[in-house]
Amino acid sequence: MSAQSEGEYAEALRSYYKAMRLEIDSYDRSYILHNIGLIHTSNGKHAKALEYYFQALERNSFLPQAFNNMAVICHYVRLFRTPDSLVQFILL
Repeated sequence: MSAQSEGEYAEALRSYYKAMRLEIDSYDRSYILHNIGLIHTSNGKHAKALEYYFQALERNSFLPQAFNNMAVICHYVRLFRTPDSLVQFILL
């Protein structure tokens, strides 16, 4: 998490992907997936971030941070895209 907080996103992603290979607990994996989603959000890769938030929620449906971040992304996309491209974005 320290690499992520320092803006070292590539290093943080490598660490999270390694953690995903090692972690077997579904609950703990949900937080790793959520953190990967945060990095993609920070990098402006919103569709990719949504994928990871959905995966996190599949493992832990009581993860309000993931719901909140998904709502923020949808709001952001709604502000800067036309209705047609928004539908396309959500379906990706």
